[in-house]
Amino acid sequence: MRCTAVAPPIIVMRELPHTHHCFVCGESNAVGLKLRFTTDGRVVQTRFRLRAAHIGFRGVVHGGILTTVLDEIMVWACAVPTRQFAFCAELTVRFLNPVRPDDEIIATGELLTNRKNRIFEAKGVLANSSGQPFAEATGKYLPIPKSDLTGMMTDLIGDTSWLRDGADSPAR
Repeated sequence: MRCTAVAPPIIVMRELPHTHHCFVCGESNAVGLKLRFTTDGRVVQTRFRLRAAHIGFRGVVHGGILTTVLDEIMVWACAVPTRQFAFCAELTVRFLNPVRPDDEIIATGELLTNRKNRIFEAKGVLANSSGQPFAEATGKYLPIPKSDLTGMMTDLIGDTSWLRDGADSPAR
């Protein structure tokens, strides 16, 4: 008997833009995390490790740092499919397991619901490479009016063409 297994599809991840100044992704922010995000057009992802400088109590990474990363990944999860940046209006986080400095963290985010381009609902998860979750979050995001984006767009580094003029999404 011949094996007729089908190989799983290859998922192409594209790098998303980052900024000069953002605490999470800013390349010029001396105290920032300098994370880089990728997407397949639906899910946004990043891998990183935090340092001892990020602890809150007894060798555990501060929950505020983890919440900040969850917020950021959900912002990008909203921006990729909608081509609109958004601010967080509501954020709920559940901490499931402690994160220690130098733990590898895989953050993923995805848009759950687009309510007529007025409210976006997203989900974010921080987990280890085995899939054990450290924290998970849901959030509601309000699109930033295009008139308010001009200054923000000048801080972005990388390909932003997909955010303008109906260009292809970053997955293509």
